[in-house]
This record gives sequence, structure tokens and C-alpha cells, in this order.
Amino acid sequence: MRTILFLLVFLPLAGALFHILAGRHVSRRVVEIVACSSVAGSFFMALSALLALKQGPLRVIFLRWFEAGDFHAAMDVYYDPLSAVMALMVTFVSALIHVYSVGYMRDDEDYARFFFYLNLFVFCMLVITLADDLVFLFLGWEGVGFCSYALIGFWYRDEANAAAGRKAFLLTRLGDVAFGVALGLVFVLFNRLSISHVTTHATELTAASATVLGLLLLWAAVGKSAQLPLVVWLPDAMAGPTPVSALIHAATMVTAGVYLLMRLFPVVLMSEAALSAIAVVGVLSAFYAACAALAQKDIKRVLAYSTISQLGYMFLAVGAGDVIGSMSFLLSHAFYKALLFLAAGCVIRALHEEHDIFRMGGLRGRLPAVFFLFLAGVLSLGAIPGTGGFINKDRILVAVFSHPHGAFKILWLAAVATSFLTTLYAFRLLFVVFLGRSGQSVEQQEIHPIPAVMTRTLWPLAFLALFAGFMNLPAVWGGEEWLAGFLGGVPGTVPHLHISPGIEWFVAMSDGVVALAAAALAFVLYGPVESTRWRAVFIPAQTVRDFFLSGFYLDRLYQAVLARPYMELARILWLKVDEGALDGCIAASSRTFPLLGSVLRLWTTGRISTYLLGLLVGLTVMLGLLVIRFYAG
Repeated sequence: MRTILFLLVFLPLAGALFHILAGRHVSRRVVEIVACSSVAGSFFMALSALLALKQGPLRVIFLRWFEAGDFHAAMDVYYDPLSAVMALMVTFVSALIHVYSVGYMRDDEDYARFFFYLNLFVFCMLVITLADDLVFLFLGWEGVGFCSYALIGFWYRDEANAAAGRKAFLLTRLGDVAFGVALGLVFVLFNRLSISHVTTHATELTAASATVLGLLLLWAAVGKSAQLPLVVWLPDAMAGPTPVSALIHAATMVTAGVYLLMRLFPVVLMSEAALSAIAVVGVLSAFYAACAALAQKDIKRVLAYSTISQLGYMFLAVGAGDVIGSMSFLLSHAFYKALLFLAAGCVIRALHEEHDIFRMGGLRGRLPAVFFLFLAGVLSLGAIPGTGGFINKDRILVAVFSHPHGAFKILWLAAVATSFLTTLYAFRLLFVVFLGRSGQSVEQQEIHPIPAVMTRTLWPLAFLALFAGFMNLPAVWGGEEWLAGFLGGVPGTVPHLHISPGIEWFVAMSDGVVALAAAALAFVLYGPVESTRWRAVFIPAQTVRDFFLSGFYLDRLYQAVLARPYMELARILWLKVDEGALDGCIAASSRTFPLLGSVLRLWTTGRISTYLLGLLVGLTVMLGLLVIRFYAG
């Protein structure tokens, strides 16, 4: 088992090292084979480890890193059902994205650097997934931040891409500061940085300590998972290649934040204030991003805001105390969001890098395979009854509705309203891109051929997007909730919600009716048949659409409140203080040295008479001082 876990974590790192050392000296085919096989091998190791997990959690130390007094750090892993499921998802989705990238990056000359970063990204995410030592986890946490920066700005010769990478790097660092503080607090409170130790002894925390620690972890997760208020970097992250977008949104990076909360959930569970804060942040982020997605024109930005919204549901589930609901929804989201991004990449490639959905349309007949793949993703994202997205979202809504705190009923209503918006923007995207309307057709435009590897890779994702939810099918629907049972031993989890079948049916029927109504409305507003009267009623005014399109002007707000004052202060410190005051003082002091030098030069003539005169003057001064002191005394 130790060897399996070692290979699971370090095979992608080995692939990354190969690319950085030999990638430029071997053929493209060799680089592609090494990149894909290293992650595929990691997937098979994850599958083998899952099948071998029979005797409960396992902790394996690969390397004792360093020790200083009571402080210990080690490269180790803690393999339990939660990390087992997460590792399997990360490696599976990442392997498919690597294979897809072979076709997508076929014409890019910098393929070795691309696959180096991609392999390294997967390694860092696996460190986050499996690490037991929080210092080791923090290494992976910072690693995914670096890789996201490098991949978002991969085409760095375009200033917009480079700026998007810097923006992502800087904003996520704000959350990382809180994580660093949380590490110090964990060591002070527990004298250990082992996750297994912390979760076992979490009940020893006081309410105040748990609240502070929980809020620090929330802020760290908010930065990495792009929740309010640190959401503005993720839509701009679409500047990178589409496989990167899929990897960030589905298998790595943004899921790291909510996974951290699940991993340390026993700590968060000790504070009602922290749980409530997590739930509120989640539902606000979900509703905000769903509104913004409704107005986007860039196909990838629609999906980016969708990710923010769907992650909000995962935060809401954690805040409601349902880690299993959050994890099962994370799995479904990984499958259908990877599917949607990669299918969108096929559309973009076919239309010669076109991103504007209103310049598409009529693609159903010209890209039939991509249409059906995209349809599978939209059905699950829109939570149409019977899909995996519906089943797993329903578990979250049931947990929120049945929460004993009355305020969670309000959060449930907000989550249902967000679900309506989610289905609406999902089917808007489908109808506009593939069905189109007059003036949107691309029938006269030549379709760029799509490599077969790009579409064939998506069929497993389509199957899992539609049916993965049945792994956690509720008993009231005839299911056995296998996933809930498997994760039942994870600290803090509640395998079964223990509520009446009537409540489960009410919540499911409500969500189902809302989803179908939203899909019908999307067809009326954006379907192939012109509906001017209905559009006038339901589509908001242009000012509201511009407000949603801009993401509620959050970027402008941050520019006005934070960036510009900071830049103005920096300008004042630079021009007034540094160059004006400090440099002025230094320049003034430097002008005294020539003056002193000119005086001293008068005494360095090389003539004996001058030195004798100086001696006489000095002697006279000394005798004068002695006389003055004599008479003064």
C-alpha cells in the first residue's frame, strides 16, 4: 500500500520533471505519451488504493522533512474514504483532460512547457488531497496557485493573458495569508500539524478558538475557490487554454478550498458562527454568480461564473453540516463541468477561436456529436430530474431545508431561486449556441476540423455527468446511498439525514418543478422560435444586463476602493517621499562634500610654509583655550 500511495502522488511529478529536463530534446509524441501516461498511471494507483482500503484510514510517512523543538513537518499522506474518492476523481478527470490536450495543443510549439505545468498541477492537487501534515498540504496549496498563474498566462505574449495570470495569483494570495495564520494557530492549539491528530482532538477546542480557526479556514477557502468577495479572478482566468480552464474548474484549484473545509470539518463543526458564515458566503456567491452568468456573452465566462455558483452550493452544504452532500455534489460538478468546458473548447476550435455565443448558432447539425455531449452537461448542470446533478443537488437542498436553525429556511429559498437561474442560463447557452436564431447562423462559415481525440475523450465524462449521482441515490427513491455509506466513517459526517420521506419528496418535487420551468422559459426566450413578446416581459432592461455582465461591477469597485488608492499612495511615496524628500536630502548632503573639499584643498598645497602656518594657527588656538580655561577656573 505504501508503494501504491507513493506512486499515486509522485507519478505526475516524475512526468513534470521529465518535461522540464528532456522535453525540448525529444519528439512531441514522447512528451504527450509521458504526460498522459504519468497521470493515467496515477489514476490506476488511486483505483488500486481504493480497492485495497479495507481496514480504515492509513497514515504513511514518505519523508521526515525537518524538526525544530516541538515543531515537526513530514511529507506524509492520510488515506481515508474522503481522500480516496477525491484522489480518484482528480486523477480520472485530469487524465482525460491530458488526453484531450494532445489534440487541442497540436499546433502549439510550446507543448513541453504546457505539459510540464499540467503534470505539476496534478501533483500539487494530489498533495492537497492526500497530505496529512498541514505544512506538506500548504506546499501543494501554493503549488496549485503557481501552476494556475503559469497556465492562465500561458500565452503570455498577449498582455491580457499575462494580466489575468497575475490577477489570479495576487487575489488567491489574499486567502493564502489566512491559511498561513491558521497553520500557526493550529500549532499553538494542538502542538501538532497533523490533520488526523487535529480532527481527532477537535472537540477539545473552545468555541472562541474554533470560531477564529474556522473563519481563517473559510477565508483561505474563499480565496482558492473564488467565492465572495474574492471572485473576480476566476472569470478572467478564461484567458488560458481551454484544457487549463477545465482542469482548474473541475479537478484542481477551485475545488481545493471547499475540500479543505471538508478535510478539517470537525474543527469547523465546533463553531456555529463559522458554520453559519460558510453557509451564507456559499448561498450569496451562488446567487451572485448565477445572475452574472445570465448576461455573459463569452461561452467560457458563462461556465466560469457557473463554477462560482456551483461551488457556492458546496459551501452551503458544509455550512449546513453535510460533508457527504458537499462531496457528492463536488464529484458530479467535476464531471459535467469538465465536459462542458472541453465541449466548449471543441466549439471554439471549430469556429476559429470564436468565443461570443451570439456569433454562433445553428451548430446542432454541423457539430452533432458536440451537441449531444454539451446537452448531457447542460442537463446535469441544470439539475433536470433524473440526472446526477439533480440527485446530488437535492441532497444539499434537503440538508439545508431540514436544518434545525430557522434561518436556514431562508437560505433554502435562496438556493432554490439560484437553481432556477442555473437551469435558465445553462439552457440559454445550449439554445443560443446550437439552435441559434435568425442572424446567428454560422452555416456560411467553414468549420475547422476537430481532432477525434478531443470528442472521444468526452463520452466517459458525459456518462458520468448523467449517472454518477446514482452512487448516492436516496433510499426514498429506492437507492442505497452507497457513497454516503462509504464516507460514513469520515469524522464529522452524517451518512443519513434521518428526515421524513414527506420532506424529501417535497424538496425534490420543488427543485424538479423549478428546473423544468426554467428550462421551458429558456426555450421560449432563447429557442429557435422568435418570441419578442415574452422576451420583453422576462429579459431585464439593458442597464440590468450590463450590471450582470460586469459581475455587479465588483472589478470597478475594487479598483476604486483598493487598487487606485493603493496606486496613488505608492505614487506619493515614490515621487514625494522617495524621490522628493529622501533623494533631495541625499543630494543636498552630497553638495556639502565639494565645499568641504575646497576648504581642505587650501591646506594641501605641498608647501612647507603652509603647513607651518597651520601648525602656528593650531598652537595659537590650543594656547587660547588653555588661557580661557585658566581664567574661567
